[in-house]
Formats: sequence, structure tokens, C-alpha cells
Amino acid sequence: MNVLSMTGFAAASASARADTLNIELRAVNHRYLDAVVKTPDELRMLEPLLRERLAARMKRGKIDCKVSRARNPEAAPTLRVDTAQVAALLAAADEIRVQVPTAAPLRVADILRWPGVLAAQDAAETLTETALAAFDAAWDDFVASRAREGGKLAAVLLQCCDAIDAQVARVAPRIPAIHAAYQAKLTGRLQEAGLDPDEERLKQELALFATRIEISEEVTRLLTHVGEVRRVLGAGGAVGKRLDFLAQELHREANTLGAKSVDAELSQVALELKVLIEQMREQIQNLE
Repeated sequence: MNVLSMTGFAAASASARADTLNIELRAVNHRYLDAVVKTPDELRMLEPLLRERLAARMKRGKIDCKVSRARNPEAAPTLRVDTAQVAALLAAADEIRVQVPTAAPLRVADILRWPGVLAAQDAAETLTETALAAFDAAWDDFVASRAREGGKLAAVLLQCCDAIDAQVARVAPRIPAIHAAYQAKLTGRLQEAGLDPDEERLKQELALFATRIEISEEVTRLLTHVGEVRRVLGAGGAVGKRLDFLAQELHREANTLGAKSVDAELSQVALELKVLIEQMREQIQNLE
């Protein structure tokens, strides 16, 4: 399953008898789903149907669906008579003649001119079928464009994952050396102050501080979260919210890593990690 971008554009048309319906789909990133359907006044009956289809097929993003109608001047419309309207009109005429016996009977031309008596045959049903055909064709192109964009974004995110792994690889082998260097530095300062670093109380303080600067757990969680990002991207589909959560967790671990730093290189690694994670978060905002 492909990773889908929230941005995309597609257009398609479908014709039926005297009408051609054009549908355009445009989408940009948005935290939630915001589906807007715009139709001509005579096609308002399509709005709830198209909005329902959009909601069923898209999880988040701001998407505009625009429907336009073009009449074919060479196609003669097929008309039908609304028999219910005619019957109601004749019944009303009979009542009037009861009240006014001298009233002239209705002529055929009078009946045909009455609003609603003549209508394009199967107009609503035919237009609905035509609109859905155009929508489905546009949607296929729309999904394809989003998949192409999503694939590019996924490649960028995977590059960031590789870069994070490289940064972690810089610092992970140095963790024992960092601890040893800090312990030697603290022991030297204690000796300069005339204190015995082997005193039990000082040993406890040293052990406590060593625990505070222990970064093995943060390194492990960073690698775990990066692995989960890769897994989510590989699964495809609507991944934006899940990846956004993982980016927050990655940022939390990078912050903790920087806060525990007692080494210049470790501080530099923490800074590089934050830059990479921020790049990831910017790209993730464009994924569904």
C-alpha cells in the first residue's frame, strides 16, 4: 500500500445525452478532514452524495470538489410529461369550472406551459450516474498523484532515518568512554579540593550523577522509534498521525540526550538529531 500525500489535483469528465459534467479535485494539507463540494444550483442534490464519498475515502486534508455542467448544443433534450402535475392541474381546472361554468377549458399549450409539467427525461438519475462516473475517474487520477507525491516524501523521511542512525552510531560506542572520562574528571577535582574520592558518600554521589547522565536508554529508544517509522512507511496507507506521534517521541529523546550531555560531541549529536527530526516533522505534515 502506498503512502499518500494530502496534496493533489485531478480532473475528469463524463457525458450523458445533452450534458457533460466536469469534476475537479484539489487537496492541500490540513490537520483534520475538511471536504468542500461546490456545484451549480441545479446540481445541489449531488453535494451530500459526493461529500459522503470524500469522507469515506480520505482521512485528513482539505479537499475541494468542484462540479461544473456543460450543455451540448447539438443534442436535443428528451422531454417527459409529469403526469402527476397534469392530473393536479386538470383537477384544479375542474374545480374552477364548478365555480365559473363559463370558464374556457384548458388547452394543451396551456398545460405544457405550466411550470413543472415538462422536464428532461431521467434528469436527476442520469446526472447522478454521470457525476459519479466522472468522480470515480477523477478520484483514480487524484490517488495516483497523491501516491507519487507521497512516495517522494517517504523517500525523504527514510533518508532522515538513515541520518539519525548515523548520528546515533557516532555516540553509541563512546558511551563507556564518556562515563570513564567524566568519572576521571570528577575524581581529579575532588583530589584538588583535598577530598577523598574513595569516601563512601562521594562514591554514592558519583554513582547518582552517573545515573543521571546515562544515555543508553535514550539511544535504544531512538533506534526503536526510527525502526517504527520505517515499518509504518512500509505499511503505507494513512500514516500521518502515527508518524507525527513518532516524531514527537524522537524529539523528546533527542532533548533528553542533549540535557544529559557532558561531552561536546554528544551535544553536537543531539543538535543534529533535533534538526533531522524537525525536517521529518515538516514532511509528515503533508502526509495523510
